[in-house]
Amino acid sequence: MKHYVAVDIGASSGRLILGEIVQEKLVLREVHRFKNGFTFRDGHDRWEIDKLMREIFTGLEKLKQEGISECTLGIDTWGVDYVLISKEGTKLADPISYRDKRTEDKITELTSLYPKDFIYKKTGIQFLELNTLYQLYAEDKNLIKQAEKILLIPDYIGYVLTGKMVAETTNSSTTQMLNLREQLFDTDLLAHLNIDPCKFAKLTDAGTPLGHLLPKWYTEFDLPQCDVITVATHDTASAVVGTPLSGENPAFLSSGTWSLLGMELQAPITSERAFQENYTNEWGAYGTYRFLKNIMGLWIVQEIARLTEYELTFAEMANEADRYPYFTSIIDVNDARFNNPRNMILEIQNYCQENGQPVPETIGELTNCVYSSLAVCYRDALQTLAEITGAKPTSLYVVGGGSQVAILNQLTADLTGITVYAGPSEATATGNLCVQMITKGVLKNITDAREIVRSSFDIKKYVPETSDLILGGKTNE
Repeated sequence: MKHYVAVDIGASSGRLILGEIVQEKLVLREVHRFKNGFTFRDGHDRWEIDKLMREIFTGLEKLKQEGISECTLGIDTWGVDYVLISKEGTKLADPISYRDKRTEDKITELTSLYPKDFIYKKTGIQFLELNTLYQLYAEDKNLIKQAEKILLIPDYIGYVLTGKMVAETTNSSTTQMLNLREQLFDTDLLAHLNIDPCKFAKLTDAGTPLGHLLPKWYTEFDLPQCDVITVATHDTASAVVGTPLSGENPAFLSSGTWSLLGMELQAPITSERAFQENYTNEWGAYGTYRFLKNIMGLWIVQEIARLTEYELTFAEMANEADRYPYFTSIIDVNDARFNNPRNMILEIQNYCQENGQPVPETIGELTNCVYSSLAVCYRDALQTLAEITGAKPTSLYVVGGGSQVAILNQLTADLTGITVYAGPSEATATGNLCVQMITKGVLKNITDAREIVRSSFDIKKYVPETSDLILGGKTNE
């Protein structure tokens, strides 16, 4: 039996997932889970990248202890963040988180010389202060001069494991520095940053073999023989591969810390309306584009849980939310004030007070407010998506952790008037594994992959129940 391992690391946690095909079904098993997060060090919010590497080795050692001697391995993480590599091949500093305050107002500064529409036509990527373009604009210039290479997080992990450097395209596109037409890092934008294009590794498509683990790791750890494959290294790109899209004009919603809502297209859209609405054209696996809206997600609920010292589980928070009428208080989840406030609960309450709405007090009311606000945002984003693409979505496939929040899925179905299909919750790891299997010839293509995903997991169906809360209709907002 062949073994495939997904290293799937998000902003709050990471895991190693073992995947196998058993009786024509894809079976997943979590081998190792660990926490992730940034800490404020040396003046910035930084990721503990060395700790993440140790956790990966711990997970691989567990596999070896189970008797697994050989496997393939793929890595996916969040996007935009990077590591600066010295001439000696070591990191110059721990990577800074996209939630760090250093990029505040950097869009305004940079676009005073390069207009927004100019950048959008080149890259097709939405304007977010967290984009790598603005992070590098704010980066310590001396560090950039010292850097031999700039590697995004999953590419850095692959480099540490194998000694080989690549710039995988699905993740590289999130930098807002790839030129859609030239299919290369844009020289005009890099020139403005005083960065030589050679500081980036060669662009590599998802599904490309990367190499074996370096011999030194086998002397330090008891590991299985691993062939590393460059999968769709951006977690959303992997999640879309693992989404069982079907039918005419299906839309997807990768629901986790962030909500990524859009459609899989064969060509990018950089129209004036797409630009004005800040929709993005992230590169997908196998020549596709993820035309989507980046929406704040369950990060807000996670912060409510943290600030209340995890008094309730997320499931209990959802049950408490259902005790109150929905759409009583609505926040703009995409307002920058909710990106990384000192106190999320106070930020929500202040927003509601400032806008003349009832102020949520209890955990249930706060969670209700977030669910209501997300559902409204999903409705509006789907309506705009239909107008921009000229193709009205007929269904919405929700994957990731949010696929397990039944109340939010039903609210979304009610508001949009379309059927919502929820699952798998581990779509990112699933897509990661599917790319490995396609590369190894076990699966024929992405269509074959989605068919096995559909038959392997419990996909829940949510049919609209409230006829007056349809796409484009009115709510109590």
